Amino acid sequence: MSPIEIGLITVVAIVFLIYAGVYIPVALGMVSLVSIWLMRDNFTLSLNLLKIAVGDSAMVYSFATIPLFTFMGLIVSKAGLGKDIYEVMTMRFRKVKGGIGMATVGANAVFAAVTGSSIASASVFTKVSVPQMIAQDYNPRFAVGVVAGSSVLGMIIPPSAMLIIYSFVAEQSVGDMFLAGVVPGIMLAVAYVGAIWFMAKYTPKFVGGRKVSDTEWMSKREILSKTLPTVGLITVVLGGIYTGWMTAVEAGAVGSLIAIFIALARKSLTVKGFKEALLETGHITAAILFLITAASIYSRMLGLAGLPNELQDLLAGNSASFWTIIMLYVLLMLFLGTLLDTASIILIVVPLFLPLVEAMNLSLVWFGIITVIGAEIGLLTPPLGISCFVIKSTLNDDRITLKDVFMGALPFAFVMLIVLFVLIEFPSLSLILL
Repeated sequence: MSPIEIGLITVVAIVFLIYAGVYIPVALGMVSLVSIWLMRDNFTLSLNLLKIAVGDSAMVYSFATIPLFTFMGLIVSKAGLGKDIYEVMTMRFRKVKGGIGMATVGANAVFAAVTGSSIASASVFTKVSVPQMIAQDYNPRFAVGVVAGSSVLGMIIPPSAMLIIYSFVAEQSVGDMFLAGVVPGIMLAVAYVGAIWFMAKYTPKFVGGRKVSDTEWMSKREILSKTLPTVGLITVVLGGIYTGWMTAVEAGAVGSLIAIFIALARKSLTVKGFKEALLETGHITAAILFLITAASIYSRMLGLAGLPNELQDLLAGNSASFWTIIMLYVLLMLFLGTLLDTASIILIVVPLFLPLVEAMNLSLVWFGIITVIGAEIGLLTPPLGISCFVIKSTLNDDRITLKDVFMGALPFAFVMLIVLFVLIEFPSLSLILL
């Protein structure tokens, strides 16, 4: 059996086990262990490789970014910074057709820069944005679609859990991945705002909404009180990484400390809330560590099967162009995005294509941005569409169906696809800050 056949069979086996109800890292680990056992007829070797993978994953210094940034995001959510940013954005865009939608995108982009979680963004803005848009006669599909579309910004704008997971799989610097995500994240947010303007102008029935009565502007002091904590936190965390003053781990630690001070100053953090944030951080960190360990043993299994060398030989003896390989990769990502979550796609697909990318002398940092955005589209597409499910469950409104959420998110998934191909054509956009 050839290495490529082994790789394809393992992918099919992993997807089958996941759909059979097996926990994702367990499925990855089981397939890897059994594959090594069958290839080498040595069960002890399988166990030893698993032990090495666990040790390598847990002892990597940069892994500390995961609990630190997760904790920071949870504290920021409890401090209510998302709601404050949304109120300021809404005031600025209130007279523009589709303005509340634009405000939601802007607030989500800022909120993503301090949480790194699309699920948290979807949950927060479903509560604060959708009711307000519906109250102003916006089309419910448009209202939930804006929240669904903009929530995925948390996956690309640093600090992002998906960028951290990719950095471990591809053995890249977490700090480099964070910096590479800034420009694409801003591009995606701007593209969303442009799409809302276009839809409001040319498809007004889909957007809906009515003219907002003139309301009193916030004072400069009020605006500062609502935006300064978030802007300050972003400046310290990302600025520290960009200038080289702090590593990603140190920035996560400093950001967590500042987030605690902000929450205490706003009197929004109780002892119970602090304990809940710690406990949830532990749960999330353990889950991600389990995923990374499973991905590590899977990558070792593919290497043992000789897949990297096989793919390099195939590329050397084939006239496949850059765009042929990239299109194949994107199509595979889009297909799996309708079935699996983003982390699973990264863990399963990236190890298969990394040898090809390295053989073509392409940037693995750029490839990571392409991977995350491609996988993100799956958050908005059926049947899985995690962000869409989160919005539906958080909304608790029988008038808005899951179909409405998916249909509303469809235009934003299309915008993401356009941005993805722009980033593929112009890699320098992702690497400009490095």
